[in-house]
Amino acid sequence: MNMGENILEIRHLSKSFGKHEVLRDIDFTVRPGDVTSIIGASGSGKSTLLRCINLLETPTSGEILFHGKDITARGVSAAAYRAKVGMVFQSFNLFSNMTVLGNCMIGQTQVLKRGKEEARETALHYLDKVAMTPYINAKPRQISGGQKQRVAIARALAMSPEALLFDEPTSALDPETVGEVLTVMRALAAEGMTMLVVTHEMAFARDVSNHVIFMADGVICEEGPPAQIFGAPENPRTKEFLARFMER
Repeated sequence: MNMGENILEIRHLSKSFGKHEVLRDIDFTVRPGDVTSIIGASGSGKSTLLRCINLLETPTSGEILFHGKDITARGVSAAAYRAKVGMVFQSFNLFSNMTVLGNCMIGQTQVLKRGKEEARETALHYLDKVAMTPYINAKPRQISGGQKQRVAIARALAMSPEALLFDEPTSALDPETVGEVLTVMRALAAEGMTMLVVTHEMAFARDVSNHVIFMADGVICEEGPPAQIFGAPENPRTKEFLARFMER
C-alpha cells in the first residue's frame, strides 16, 4: 500500500432518522498513520458518524470509500470490511460467556478463518501488549472496566486491522482506569496505528492526534491540526466549546 493512498474518504455523508437529520454533508479523509480525534458536545452526531463508517448504521446519502471503493455499495461484506476497520465501543461489547482469551480468538477463527493455534498466539501477543496476560482465563464480569476496554482493544488488534475506530472508549470508565486505556491508545498512535477517535479527552485530542475535527449539530464546523484547533480556532462555536473545556 503506498503512503499517498487514503485509507478512508468520507464524501458528502448524511444520515437521517425519520425527519431528524443527524449528520449533514460530512467530508473528510483518513490517511495511513493519521490519528484523527472527533470532538464536540453530546448529540453533535459524532458517534453516529463512527457507526456509519463501521456500517452499523446505513448512511442516508453520500459515500464511504475504503481504498477508493465505496463500502456502502451493494455486495460489500460488512464482516470482511470490519476486520480491516475495527471498532472499540464505549460499552466494550465483550462476549460475557467467553474468557478474555476466547473473546480475542473468536473473530479470528470465524471471520478470518485462522486456525486455533495461530488465533491463540495472535490473541496472546496482543493481550500481552495491553498488559492483560494474567487475566486470559477470566470472564468479563471478573475484570474492571478499564481491563475490559483493554481486552476490547486487543480483540480489535488481533484482527490485523488497517485502522481502528474508537467510540468514546473512556467515557464508561472510572476516572482511575481512564489513564490505563489512554496509555494503550497513546502507544498505538506512537507505533503508527491509523485511528479515528470520538473522545471527550481533550488532552488526548490535543497531544496525540495529528488531525482534529470539531462537530456541532451534525456538521463539521472546523477541522485541522491540533495546534490550530486548540491554539487558534476560527469558528465561534469551536471557541465557545473549547473555552468551556478549558474552564474545567
